[in-house]
Amino acid sequence: MGGQETARSLKPLDISARPATADDLETLLRLYRLLEEEMAGLRGLWREADGLPEPVDQALADAVADPDVLVYVGLADDVPFGFILAESLPLLPQADGKRVGTIKLVFTEESAREVGVGEAMRDIIMSEFRSSGHKLFDAHVLPGHRLAKNFFEAGGFSARFIIMNHQDD
Repeated sequence: MGGQETARSLKPLDISARPATADDLETLLRLYRLLEEEMAGLRGLWREADGLPEPVDQALADAVADPDVLVYVGLADDVPFGFILAESLPLLPQADGKRVGTIKLVFTEESAREVGVGEAMRDIIMSEFRSSGHKLFDAHVLPGHRLAKNFFEAGGFSARFIIMNHQDD
């Protein structure tokens, strides 16, 4: 249903985010495939190196069922338009047990961008991490994806590491 409506046409907009459940798996898969298509246009290696392992439907089901992975659905008037997937990852042993809250995937359908769906998902994930004691946060963003970079910078993020890549033809 999310792809058949536009968030901008819904009035008044009630923007929210909630934890994903097994009932959301079909929607999550549809949204993931849209993300995958968008990322492949920016970076061909994304599907093989940065996305979810195949079969994606099982990877999403595992993520939703895993209490250590945060998967949220972003809504506009209770219609799903996006999702976010994040997890807590350990730093190196010399960090004395510190962990980093890592947003691995975030996607909002184009029709719902700039109305707050992405921000609602990002902010609730940050709140969840903070409530469990996290003070460090990462977000995966492709080079050249200016909108994603701006989105995270607006949330207080800045680049700390860039991975350089070379592919032989």
